[in-house]
Amino acid sequence: MLDPKTNNISTSTIFNTEPLLLMPEKFPSQRMQITDDLNQLLAILPPQIREIIEQHPKHSHLVEVVMDLGRLPEARFADVAIDLGNTPVSKEDLQHCIHRVGSFSGDNRAGIERTLHRISAIRNRTGEIIGLTCRIGRAIFGTISMIEDLVETGQSILMLGRPGVGKTTALREIARVLADDYNKRVVIIDTSNEIAGDGDIPHPAIGRARRMQVARPELQHQVMIEAVENHMPEVIVIDEIGTELEALAARTIAERGVQLVGTAHGNRIENLIKNPTLSDLVGGIQAVTLGDEEARRRGSQKTVLERKAPPTFQIAVEMLERQRWVVHEDVAETVDNLLRGREPVLQVRTVDEHGEVKITQEESQPVINGTMAKSATSVAPARPTGWRASGRMAPVTPLASSHKNGKTLEFDRMLEQSWLQEEPVTEKVRTPGPNGEDLPVYVYPYGISRSQLDQVIDLLNLPVSVTKDLNGADAVLALRSHVKNHSKLRQISKARQVPIYGIKSNTIPQISRGLQRLLGMDDPKLPEAFDLRLFTRGGNDDEIEALEEARLAVEQIVIPTGQPVELLPRSAKIRKMQHELVEHYRLQSDSLGEEPNRRLRIYPA
Repeated sequence: MLDPKTNNISTSTIFNTEPLLLMPEKFPSQRMQITDDLNQLLAILPPQIREIIEQHPKHSHLVEVVMDLGRLPEARFADVAIDLGNTPVSKEDLQHCIHRVGSFSGDNRAGIERTLHRISAIRNRTGEIIGLTCRIGRAIFGTISMIEDLVETGQSILMLGRPGVGKTTALREIARVLADDYNKRVVIIDTSNEIAGDGDIPHPAIGRARRMQVARPELQHQVMIEAVENHMPEVIVIDEIGTELEALAARTIAERGVQLVGTAHGNRIENLIKNPTLSDLVGGIQAVTLGDEEARRRGSQKTVLERKAPPTFQIAVEMLERQRWVVHEDVAETVDNLLRGREPVLQVRTVDEHGEVKITQEESQPVINGTMAKSATSVAPARPTGWRASGRMAPVTPLASSHKNGKTLEFDRMLEQSWLQEEPVTEKVRTPGPNGEDLPVYVYPYGISRSQLDQVIDLLNLPVSVTKDLNGADAVLALRSHVKNHSKLRQISKARQVPIYGIKSNTIPQISRGLQRLLGMDDPKLPEAFDLRLFTRGGNDDEIEALEEARLAVEQIVIPTGQPVELLPRSAKIRKMQHELVEHYRLQSDSLGEEPNRRLRIYPA
């Protein structure tokens, strides 16, 4: 507690002269005070171990003391661990500590009355204690300055982070601020007596907040419900939500209008989404089957994952580092973006050496070896890049406005506006084309055979890439019947200024002609180059021979002389290939005769 005369803490006070827990070096002492009651923890240790710690120059920044039977005792600091003497820990040393602490609960934790220290036990197979971890608990006043504006909103807050990053310390300070500064009725569910300390009287660090202890860890969810039903809290503070029952209890509390502040196992929101036990904290995940049109609109599979319900916690804070937190002010939106494969923009909050909070926006990066890569916010280009920027593409359906030099004024206006918009992050790789455009062109197929489309692109070596994302497409290639019947596709394409190129049928010649028209390669004065392999299915000699027969008949007889030609009898499969080849020459053909003598007749134009 603070002494009003000296502005110091009445217990053992350590000012922040070196890095300690959350705050960096060179902080003003008035900015943050720390109380750790270190002497009371040292008092339970064996004398020879206690003397070595007291003589260490950085003993005030001790994190924990580890004592394992038959090993040297170890003192761990934030950046280094040292051995305490040359004498291994004996059973007598362990018993010396055990007799001076409270009883160990079901989760093998004990404490020192009216302190925040935690002593955790390691037992052998018979239940005998053979190791102790004595963790120093510190109350740090002023650690939540980064999110104090979020705390006062009354929305539920979930804290995420790896062990030792300061989640419990922040939780304790949030409880104190809400109870003392905002005069709210705060109840802490203290399962391990880690938030408010051991003993029946809570530690002064929680201020006016009340504390409910839990007899056994598996009963935490029951005590959570009991707190709401019996004590009329405005805020419930919970540490370590780890089971499905606790997640359900948290949802029940949130639906009753009580603000929740808690921590959960997991470093990032992605961890909770993948955790079936705790996914309900962020809304729960369910598989949904989409209709054909909706799946095409999204460019996704028909079965997708979606959020099942509103999140229990509206705000999530990822404590990546002690001075760097990532804030998600709308958990629902973040989860929806992640499930649809979109990386959310992160709000990163940091504290500088003068105690000033800095808020920046960063693009989410993939997690590599458990660490998120950092990236500054990208700046939108002054003008767009890509195929549309070359000015060669225009919508198929004219807009209802006056024209100017072959382009609509409405299109020009929307194009100007698009220059100021931030382009989405994609994996597109483009190279300059012969006319200054960027290649390849990203085409969104609608009702087109993907295998035939890939075959045409590959054999003709066209600068085209097929995409499933309509937002990132440069053009749409679709059947004319689909375009005519689906007004929604036309509306979306018109809104995004993505032109639609229609083809008559789902055949190789039509697909080839549509792509060439899209690329501006369909000059009628130039002969159309093609490869017979475009029209084959298996690519065997029989198919090539039949197609070569049709090609020679067209080029040497039908076109020069204007006479019809009948080909040799072929199977139905090969006749279909020959029909497609004839269509490529813009000629007509029919099948006549009876099997097995059914054959193709080619007519002149």
